[in-house]
Amino acid sequence: MGVRERIWPGLTTRGIALEAGLAGLAVVMIVSGFGTLAAPSLDLGAVAVATSLMALGLFLFRRTQPAVPFAVCAVSAVLGFSPTGPWLLASYAVGRYSNSWWVRGGVGTGGAVAIAVTADPVTVGGWTIVAAATGAIVALPAALGIWQRTREQLLGVLRERAERAEAERELLARDAVLFERTRIAREMHDAVGHRVSLMVLQAGAIELAARDADRVEQLAGQVQTAGRRALVELRQMVGVLRAGDVDEDAPLGPQPGLEDLPRLVDQAREAGMDVALTGVADVPVDPVVGRATYRIAQEALTNAGKHAPGARVQVSVEHRPEELHLRVVNGAPTRPPQPVPGDGYGLVGLGERVRTLGGRLTAEPRLDGGFVVEAVLPA
Repeated sequence: MGVRERIWPGLTTRGIALEAGLAGLAVVMIVSGFGTLAAPSLDLGAVAVATSLMALGLFLFRRTQPAVPFAVCAVSAVLGFSPTGPWLLASYAVGRYSNSWWVRGGVGTGGAVAIAVTADPVTVGGWTIVAAATGAIVALPAALGIWQRTREQLLGVLRERAERAEAERELLARDAVLFERTRIAREMHDAVGHRVSLMVLQAGAIELAARDADRVEQLAGQVQTAGRRALVELRQMVGVLRAGDVDEDAPLGPQPGLEDLPRLVDQAREAGMDVALTGVADVPVDPVVGRATYRIAQEALTNAGKHAPGARVQVSVEHRPEELHLRVVNGAPTRPPQPVPGDGYGLVGLGERVRTLGGRLTAEPRLDGGFVVEAVLPA
């Protein structure tokens, strides 16, 4: 820490200029008080003047050691030299910069005693005048300093609270953006990823049915349909992400729910999968729960198509009191799976969605080489 930081901690150039002005004012006050020396000899008077000049130097340190200038002023008063200006500055510094009420009280008491000891009540007009002068020289400046310190502390607390509130608002905004991005990423993974996986399965079926022209034509049409749907869903997602390009009056496509499970199973069958659906799929449930159920079944069918080609898949829906159970089971693959790119986080994201709704999701391999996905959601 440099000299400037030790003497004037936290002061700007303007503040240092103000400090210099106060020091100059103190010099004027001290010089003007030379005629009020009460010392009986020249030597004692010289000591008093030197002490007051020392106090002037210590004023520069009043921010870090506010009691020292006040103590020097008290010693100067006892020696017989007590100009008013340094007293006012020293009293204000104690109230303004001291952190301890004990220091403030002790310094104030000491200053009052010093003034009372050196004052002549007969000359000044009685003890009432002495008490009033003591209050004006010691108490009032100290009270003004305490008020200024309290005011700045209060303003600092208010600024800190405002900054904290602004930081919290920014954090909440970032969290909201992150949550929305995560939600959109999941929707893109679930919807578009499923379409693309169906296209891959259908393309593989075309290769197997190369000698059946009618079957090839049918599968090629299904690939085109799945591709168009994937593009539409992708455009919808990108349109949400592009600021300012969203038409608020344009109708938004409905999100699939529990009632769309039969159509999802039909699409998987058209792609060549062996899928069976049991249970009631059109029971009344909360739309959020219905969408989550559809996405879980969609992800499970996508994974079965990727990793267990040719296996039979069983989708079961059971509506129990206050709960909706979904179970998707596939057997072992009957042919080697084709490599399909993916991030492997589909079920992880669905697990987070289910837990948010107050449900639970399990996904684990079976002893026969298959896989089972089970979800329990609040109905």
